[in-house]
Amino acid sequence: MAAAAVGAADSFARGCPAAVRLPRSPPLKVLAEQLRRDAEGGPGAWRLSRAAAGREPLELVTVWMQGSVLAAGGGEARLRDPSGAFVVRGLERVPRGRPCLAPGKYVMVMGVVQACSPEPCLQAVKMTDLSDNPIHESMWELEVEDLHRNIP
Repeated sequence: MAAAAVGAADSFARGCPAAVRLPRSPPLKVLAEQLRRDAEGGPGAWRLSRAAAGREPLELVTVWMQGSVLAAGGGEARLRDPSGAFVVRGLERVPRGRPCLAPGKYVMVMGVVQACSPEPCLQAVKMTDLSDNPIHESMWELEVEDLHRNIP
């Protein structure tokens, strides 16, 4: 039975060229300022430069950002994290995305980077309301800093 499942999975992967390409790694936690200042490349090929730290750049397949909703409408929202504002698009396609879209709500967004200048813009994959626990907001900048300090 397990062999049949593996075989089915292999044939599905080979025979489905239009399948969604899953990221090879988890989303990278970033702040808006990091994308504005250190992102290089373009849609589908963004990298986060770490030259100032003497490290190789990081591939930006998907990112995890958090911020307070400033405004929302028309399937997009403008958010602000401790370092600045960013835009999230495609929210009409994100399950449970709408209940979070009230100004003042603190949310997590996982998405694909579309642009970094003049301000970051993500295509949303997931959005979750984190407003119920204020520790999420107060710790976010430290979480990101700690992660980037410890990624080889």
